[in-house]
Amino acid sequence: MGLIRFLIITICSLYIIRSLVRIFLPMLFNSVINKAQEQARQQQQDYYQQQQPKADGRIRVDYKPDAKSSVPDSEGEFVDYEEIK
Repeated sequence: MGLIRFLIITICSLYIIRSLVRIFLPMLFNSVINKAQEQARQQQQDYYQQQQPKADGRIRVDYKPDAKSSVPDSEGEFVDYEEIK
């Protein structure tokens, strides 16, 4: 009689735990995912705010020197190859 009572209590407990997990686990995952998304969104906003230059009323021009190549544009690149027979 004790074994049957133990089995019934165990089966009922597992059924209740399973039902509670089905209800509360998705809610827990949603809250964790929402927090992670909010942190990622905040980090992205912080990154873009750091990347934007502060407007101080001055214009900045970067000097880019002319790159002279050793091969004129009219000539192509020579590729050495060997003929295989």
